[in-house]
Formats: sequence, structure tokens, C-alpha cells
Amino acid sequence: MNSLLSSYSVFPPHLHENQHTRPSPLRSMTTPPSHMHAGMAGRKRKADDEDIESDRYGSHDSISSTDNDERMSASPANSPAIVSRHLAHAHSHNQSHQQQRHIKRSRPNVSGRPLSLNRLLETLNADEMRTVLRSICERHPVIGSEVVSTAPRPSVSSALNVLKQYEESLFAAFPFGGNSRSDYTYNRIRGALMELLDALNDFSPHFLPPNENQVSTSLSFLDGATDMIHRLPTFESFQNNLPKSTAYEEIAKAWALVIREAAKRGGGIQLQYGGWDQKLAKHNEESQGKLQDAVNELTASLGWMGGNAIPSPGSQMTGLGDMSSIRAQLLSGTYGANLPVRVGPW
Repeated sequence: MNSLLSSYSVFPPHLHENQHTRPSPLRSMTTPPSHMHAGMAGRKRKADDEDIESDRYGSHDSISSTDNDERMSASPANSPAIVSRHLAHAHSHNQSHQQQRHIKRSRPNVSGRPLSLNRLLETLNADEMRTVLRSICERHPVIGSEVVSTAPRPSVSSALNVLKQYEESLFAAFPFGGNSRSDYTYNRIRGALMELLDALNDFSPHFLPPNENQVSTSLSFLDGATDMIHRLPTFESFQNNLPKSTAYEEIAKAWALVIREAAKRGGGIQLQYGGWDQKLAKHNEESQGKLQDAVNELTASLGWMGGNAIPSPGSQMTGLGDMSSIRAQLLSGTYGANLPVRVGPW
């Protein structure tokens, strides 16, 4: 029994004398191997040496910050330089992918095809467009009626511009040199002259009442059309001058119609104070009295305003400056000032 007790020790094994030489389980798990200690020590000494050398020689001039980050970082995968490289690569990849998405895919099968309606209309000029539209309206009268009702009303300027184009074609047809009043010249320009007069006869009714309600619009067109008739050429032969004389007669009738309509609205005030009486007098003088019918109509319409509103060609405009006229007295407020006033029963 004593031998058993003597051989058995009451102290635990880890408290024996060789406890310092025997490694504990915890120390064996946490303590790295000797070769790791040597590696870390070497690495630390290397870093310390580099710090000393950098302080001595100024290594910031020769060693870049990116190399220092990669060398001193314990985990190269987490280095800022590596991360920035990955981000730049991902950004360039995304850009290339977006560019590929924006690139229009080429058509697998290339074949000829006609233009669409919009592209075809873009290639047509004004004359070609009018020709196509006129042809369609002639074949389909319903479409023509719809175009007439849908198209905006032509203005005075647009109508006069069209007539101006016919006038330019007329003067461009004159032969170079020679007598511009001869029969030969008339035969050369007769076609262009008839086209201009036909266009004038077509446009004039559009600006006359009752189709045109604005008197000022009608008078503006007649003023421009009359100027155009004044510029028509005059020939030696009376027969060749008949188209121009006929144009004067038609425009004089148009002036008279508009004047009668204007006289119904406001007693013709617009005719007098719009300066149309003077303009018509000038047209009549330039046409050598061929617009006298229109002048007579204007005089009759403005007769209640006093005197001779418009003189005949060659006469002086005495009535316009007469201060004793009824019109002047009404405007000055002196009408009836010299008339006796009766008092009491009439």
C-alpha cells in the first residue's frame, strides 16, 4: 500500500518540475513556429531598414507611394492600388458594354425599297408639290373640295407675290434689243401677258365682297393690282393695247364695288381718312382717266362730307381744302355757328 502511495504523486502533471520545458496545449496552439518568428522578424527588420534608408537618403523621391502601399501591406488583395485597378477595369468594361449596346445592329438582309411618304414629300419642291396635288384633286374632286375648305385663306401679300412672279416672267420674255412697242415684241410676250392677266382676273374676285368682309383688305389688294396694271407694256398698235385697257375696266369695276360696300359701313369714313381718296385719284391720273367710274363712285359716297372729294384728272383739288364745307365744319365743331337760331314755336 505504501509503495503504491509513494509512486503516485498528489500534484497534477502540469505542476511538475518540467513544467517549463513541457509546452501547454494553449501555448502550442497560439505560438507560431520558429520559422514564422524568423520570417516576421526579418520582415520587420526589413521595414525598419527601409524606414532608416528613407530617412537617410530621402526615398520619397525614388520610391512611389504605390510601391510602398503594395510592399508594406500585409494583405496585397486589400491594397488601395489593387482596388483602384479593379475599379478602373470594371469601369472600362461597363463603357465598352454600353457602347456595344448603342451600336445599331446591321440589317441581316439588305434590299431595295421605296421611300416613305414623308421622305418623298421632302424631296419635292413647290412646283412639283403643286403639280402632284393638282393631279390628285383633278382625279378625286372630293379631295379637291376638302383642300379648298382646309387650306388657309391667301393673304394680300401672298397673292401679290404670285402676280409678281407672272410679271417677272412677262418682262423676261422681252426680246433683247429692238423696238419694245412693235408687233414683233407683242407676239413674243403675248403668252406671258395673257397668263398674268388671267391670274389677275382669278385673284381679284377673291378679295371682293361678299367673299372678303374686310374693306381694308380689299382696298390693299386693289391698290397693288392697279400698280401692276400701270407697269404693263404699251404698244404702238391699238389692237395690242386692248388687253391692258380691258384690265383697267375690270379693276375700275372692282374699285367701285368696294367703295359702295365701304360707304355702307360708317358712312365711308374709312375711305376718307384712310387716304384712299388720294390714292384712287393718283391711280386715275396715271391711267389717263380709265378709272373715272371708280372716282365718280367715291365722290358720290363722300358727297355728304362736302364738295368734290376727288377731282377729275387735270383739275385742282379745291374742295378738299375748303374750310366752309360741311365736313370741315363738322370736324372743327363750327357747323351751324352762323345760322340764326329761332326761339319759340316753329
